[in-house]
Amino acid sequence: METLFLLALISASILGVTIIIERGISLQRDRVVPDSIVRKVGSADLEEVRAACRRHPSSLGRLILVASDHLDWQRSQTVEFVQTRARHEISKLERNLFVLEILVGVAPLLGLVGTVYGLIELFGSMKLVATGESADFARGIALALRATFGGLMIAIPALIAWSFYSRRVETFTVEMETACDEFLRKHHPNK
Repeated sequence: METLFLLALISASILGVTIIIERGISLQRDRVVPDSIVRKVGSADLEEVRAACRRHPSSLGRLILVASDHLDWQRSQTVEFVQTRARHEISKLERNLFVLEILVGVAPLLGLVGTVYGLIELFGSMKLVATGESADFARGIALALRATFGGLMIAIPALIAWSFYSRRVETFTVEMETACDEFLRKHHPNK
């Protein structure tokens, strides 16, 4: 049974580290809101903006291209369409963050279950009369507490990463919204 708890903790740890690394790569500024596009958004030349978006594939670039493809629609329709596309982009940015949030709650519980199991086994194997085996007793408690420690060592980095990446997605969302609004104010015929 101890192996089951250990495998669960190791699996949770590997999953958490994998998502932290993947989100760290995916949520780099150049992949979401490149400065090169942000600088061009206010440009008077629409083709210059579109070229920058094509040169630097990103969430913002895809939104600006969608907006530029629909400049012949009424402004309210264009805004609504861009907002719908933005929700898709934001959904991609938030991908797998929920798993980190789940790990934050589950990992300490897995560790606690391992601790409780270890203590049950320890006390179940003890004789009713003290036999002077206090060193074995202490070793058993230490083993049981390692499970809780392991769970916390998974949950703490996952919580930090989840908080950091969630905030980063919020920041990018505001920046994309601002850039799209600026683009539409500059380039939509119904300003």
